[in-house]
Amino acid sequence: MARTATVERKTSETQITCTLGLDTGGVHPAQAINVSTGIGFLDHVSIAAWLGFFFRPLLTNPLQMLTALAKHGGMSLELKCNGDLHIDDHHTTEDVGLALGEAFKKALGERKGIKRYGYAYAPLDEALSRAVLDISSRPYFAGELPFTREKIGDLSTEMIPHFLESFAFAGGVTLHVDSIRGVNNHHIAESAFKALALAIRQAITETGSNDVPSTKGVLAI
Repeated sequence: MARTATVERKTSETQITCTLGLDTGGVHPAQAINVSTGIGFLDHVSIAAWLGFFFRPLLTNPLQMLTALAKHGGMSLELKCNGDLHIDDHHTTEDVGLALGEAFKKALGERKGIKRYGYAYAPLDEALSRAVLDISSRPYFAGELPFTREKIGDLSTEMIPHFLESFAFAGGVTLHVDSIRGVNNHHIAESAFKALALAIRQAITETGSNDVPSTKGVLAI
């Protein structure tokens, strides 16, 4: 059976609905991604990106962060957020990370029969990022993403590590994401999300067993 979950998060600051599917293709549903948060860089493929599909020499980097995360992680994602963007991007970005992490945790279920650990490197031109993931139920985040700009598009760069931290804590995972090298801030961010996507894809791979991947015999949820 496909591993899926839907969560809703409603506060005075944001209203979020998130449906996440960890399995796509083959006997599972085709991959579908539709993200709308109101923050373009965090969001979905824009009109320019659709044009880029047909005119690739003219446009680059069509995938935005959550779309890239789902696409390269082999996941389906339906996420809609209405947040208090008239104040700033903090609550929207943080709460989207929490909702996505909660859906990830719920979709995994008992955490049996998975590889548990995942790691990956992803390049984007001059930028190279590394992500290491342990689906451990021991939430922790550490990262080194040396941004030099205050914003990328309409997303504050300080919110990128905070999003990753929010996802890790709500998802019950240990997560390390680091920029190995990079100059262009867009490239650093996108390579980091793609590395995370690949690490997730590896960690959630089913092994065919029914064992809990822990010497303790249990991964507390």
